Amino acid sequence: MEITVRSGDTIWYYSQLFSVPLILIETSNPGMDSSRLQIGQVIQIPGYVNESYTIVTNDSFWSIARENNIPLDILELTNQGIDPTRLQIGQAIVLPRRVTEMVVGDITNYTFEKMMEDISELQSIYPFLMKRTVGNSVMGKEMTELQIGAGPKEVHLNGSFHANEWITTPIIMRFINQYALSITNRLPMRGLPLLPLYNARQLSVVPMVNPDGVNLVIEGLSAAGQYSESVLAINQESVDFSGWKANINGVDLNNQYPALWEVEAERKPMTPQPRDYPGTAPLTEPEAIAMANLAEDRNFLRMNAFHTQGKVIYWGFEGLEPPQSIDIVSEYERVSGYNPIQYIDSYAGYKDWFIQEFRQPGFTVELGSGVNPLPIEQFDEIYEESLGIMLANLYL
Repeated sequence: MEITVRSGDTIWYYSQLFSVPLILIETSNPGMDSSRLQIGQVIQIPGYVNESYTIVTNDSFWSIARENNIPLDILELTNQGIDPTRLQIGQAIVLPRRVTEMVVGDITNYTFEKMMEDISELQSIYPFLMKRTVGNSVMGKEMTELQIGAGPKEVHLNGSFHANEWITTPIIMRFINQYALSITNRLPMRGLPLLPLYNARQLSVVPMVNPDGVNLVIEGLSAAGQYSESVLAINQESVDFSGWKANINGVDLNNQYPALWEVEAERKPMTPQPRDYPGTAPLTEPEAIAMANLAEDRNFLRMNAFHTQGKVIYWGFEGLEPPQSIDIVSEYERVSGYNPIQYIDSYAGYKDWFIQEFRQPGFTVELGSGVNPLPIEQFDEIYEESLGIMLANLYL
């Protein structure tokens, strides 16, 4: 919600007036000099939306404020062009409303387009949620990174490397929504105060690494566009894409990294497939390249990749994982009930490469159990299991 600065206003006053943590107003207005506000300057206030209210008989700013349980000065601040002593029946005014409900609600068939709509709405309510494009898919879809937090230390989480594991995307999006909602309303999550976490960490998420593949699994052949013939051929002319893990080129994005890639290449398919084909070389696919560039450009304290299924957490690679990894995965196990597994006979994944390149903790978290794509009816259970992991990623 936007407001216009008046004479004598301060950011601290806005924080008290709207009951929003000061740091959230500051990070919602990057580049703002909070010590030198200018009259007429536009400021973003997170956690509120503007609604229209129509004046009825006997209305006054005071009565409207009392009935809606908001300070009188909020009405005066957001209706500066209106004379409160001369309200007219039928006149429209702005009525700021604190957001107390979730935006990410419809998580069924969570396509790229649904995600982007939710991101747009979340950003309008929570402008401290930063969005940037880290790359584009084969079909040109935006690979979006969201950043939330003001801390100097960055941690990372991603989902939907594999197309038919798309349930990981709304899991991440629901968490981002709950985090933003809780921190603006000064509510704890699982008993944890969130403001210290916000101040200590910056959370980076790429909720959907493989948007082309996700849409193919959910929407079918129509989502493939000019790639329709090739994906049909790769899928042996079947229009059932529920088993599709790869990107639209038939390359498994989590077999694309130069971390013993040659071992995988020798035992995996030699041609594009719905799953497991590692490509002709490491890092041939734009989605894999974008994720590598993201890690190289930043200084992530640790990385978490959400997959499905198995309720296990893979956390080692060739003995290169740092000593603190075992402490972190032990906490993940405690809060989720998932089983930690240090080594597995599988290579060339994003977690493997991250550990190898940066010697920082990396984790592949296999959410839920069953046959991919996991039924959406499991969403609530999976979210509760993974919530502890996502929170631990912030406080460890």
